[in-house]
Amino acid sequence: MKKQIILASASPRRISLLKEMGITFKIIPSRIKEDTHFVKPSYIVRDLAYRKGISVSQSYPNSIVLSADTIVVLNKKIIGKPQNMKESQEIIRKLNGSLHKVYTGVFVKDNVSNKQICFYDCANVKMKKLSEQELGKFFGENMDKAGGYAVQDTNDSFVDRVYGDYYTVVGLPIKKLKKELKRFNIRF
Repeated sequence: MKKQIILASASPRRISLLKEMGITFKIIPSRIKEDTHFVKPSYIVRDLAYRKGISVSQSYPNSIVLSADTIVVLNKKIIGKPQNMKESQEIIRKLNGSLHKVYTGVFVKDNVSNKQICFYDCANVKMKKLSEQELGKFFGENMDKAGGYAVQDTNDSFVDRVYGDYYTVVGLPIKKLKKELKRFNIRF
């Protein structure tokens, strides 16, 4: 019996990355409340990825479930998704010229064998220092993304450089993920 792969996320970036890897999967977003008692970024992303994956895997016993969570950390403070235009402006201004970290946690569970893995990756992102006028075009643009920016946007002149796995910043650390998926006999 072939196991179905489920992505417990509606993230267009994660969907696109898995498709590019040649993986066939079903999308079933997790509906968990994204809060945690952890304070260390690597623990937070793993905890949220784990809880997202477990919440979906309970309903699909013959599947392999993959889930992820990404956060942006600037000066040891978590920068979430902007909730409104004012927050978007504040976040973009804080990130202007910064060097910050992006953490992505990933959880994979094979419900048939009960095998599971939870890991994270971290990349550093250097932002360009832009004028207030240049920053204006980013206000409100990426309300659904941690940090309010999208490194994968081709017209994104805000990101100067990524140190580490670029795809960790996009939302799935592809290098580590490929290595881990081989352990689950997932071919791509």
